[in-house]
This record gives sequence, structure tokens and C-alpha cells, in this order.
Amino acid sequence: MTQAPASGPAPAIVCISSHVARGAVGNRSAVFALESFGFPVWSVPTVLLPFHPGHGPATRIEPDPNQFAGFLADLLNARWTVEIGAVMTGYMANARQAREVAEFISALRRKLPHLLYLCDPVIGDHGGLYVPRETAEAIRDRLLPLADIATPNRHELAWLAGTGPLETAREAIAAARGLGPTRVVVTSTAAFMRGNIANLLVEREGAWMAEHRLVDGPANGGGDMFSALFLANLLQGMSGPDALARATAAIYEAVARAASRGSDELMPPADRASLMRPAARVELRNLAEPLRPEMPR
Repeated sequence: MTQAPASGPAPAIVCISSHVARGAVGNRSAVFALESFGFPVWSVPTVLLPFHPGHGPATRIEPDPNQFAGFLADLLNARWTVEIGAVMTGYMANARQAREVAEFISALRRKLPHLLYLCDPVIGDHGGLYVPRETAEAIRDRLLPLADIATPNRHELAWLAGTGPLETAREAIAAARGLGPTRVVVTSTAAFMRGNIANLLVEREGAWMAEHRLVDGPANGGGDMFSALFLANLLQGMSGPDALARATAAIYEAVARAASRGSDELMPPADRASLMRPAARVELRNLAEPLRPEMPR
């Protein structure tokens, strides 16, 4: 399945997620990646933080709920709305935000029937949910049903699909096919080769895995940037598998370069060339054929 590139100016992308003053997570990484490909971005912050909370206690500024709703309404009714081609969502600060964003996307799609929506359900990791359960449920019940593309990590997918831990590609494919969106990319999933990690694309037509070596001490933000790169490559006309391979190679290269510098954050400006034209090679596997039960983990 190929997303045809738009003729004329590049479509604008509404990017709704967190914003940090220092670092490259949330919209700080996603917006840079999208703009590097030439896409105008309408950036909507769901929360303001001085830095990623994983670095230590961080003051949290959430927009007033009524002001947040008004902000979205202003974008919806702006005379430039016709410029929008896609929406990408990430971290939601609370359940009401998720509901407001769902209403915004639904209303926007009534104006723009061909709108493409990517939902990155940022709700948890191997330690479980790191957002309130009400917020995770609102993302599952209100945002995911609207999405054309979803990019959960394997722990998020397990929670959203209501399964146990997803230890194999076969299990992840089954869970992804039941999630709803026509394209699901499961990030940071089990790979074929020991010492590797993979991203898994699941479509109606088949499934593909792009795997690469693990990087010790990876910086935060890889998931946010991967989602943006995958979307950008699709909008430029790549097929799903090609977009998977290119985005995976770009993230692997950017994460490895940041780690080699001893950085605790991704460094998108320094690694812009890696995002656009990665030199790293990843193994792309077509999983259309049934997988062997004894697939190594």
C-alpha cells in the first residue's frame, strides 16, 4: 500500500504532544523531523516540561482545559485549515485532552475527508502505565478508533489489546490486527536475532520486521521521532515496508550517534543527515509466511 505524494506544496501536519525546554522528546523531536522533510507543522503542546521527567523531578505545566479546547477550536476554524494533510498525536496530559483531541480530529475530517491520522499512544513501557488509567482508556477508546496508523511499543500494544506480554512476532501481529487501524507499527519488539531489537509493521496485506543491533543506554525520544519519520516517509510516497525500513535505520543511526557522544538526549540538529538519508543498514524481513513456533527471542 503506497501513500501517493501530494502535488503542490507539502501538506501541513498538526502535531499534538508534549513540549520540553531541554531535550528531544515529544514535539521537540517530532516537529524537527517533520520540518526537516519540508512539512509545515502546527505544533500543539499538551504539557510543558523543563526536561524529560526521567532525568529527575520536573515542574509540569498543563494548559487550562477550556483554553486547550479553545486553542483547538481556533485551529479548526482558521482560514488555513485547508492546508492540513495529516494529524499526529503523542502524549496526552489527561483524559479530557484525549477527548478534546478526538473531537478536533473528527471535526477536521468532516472538512478534510482524506486527512491521515497517526496515533502514537504514549501510555507506558515495561514498567506498566505511566499515565493515569483514565487517560490511557481515553486514548484507547476515543483516539485509536479514529487512527489510520498507530505506533505503540509492544508493552502499550499489550495493554491496549488486553493481552498478556507479547513475547513473539506472531503474538504481536495478532494483537496489532485486532487493534483497529489499518497500519500498526509495533516499536521495540522482539527480533529474530539475539542482541537485536525490531520494529514490526502490520498491514492487511502482510507484516514486515525491521531489526537492528541494540544500543546501550539509548536516549529518550526515539519513539516520538520514529513516528514522525514513518509518517513523513509515507507522505513522500513510500510504501509501508520501505517507510518502516527507512525510519528504523534513521532512528538506529541517530540513537547510536547520540550514545557514542555520551549524550543523554537525541541530537536531531547534529544528526539531521541521518534522519533524511541514513547510512545504517537494517534487516527487513517479510513475515507474510507463517512464523515458526520456535522463533528465537
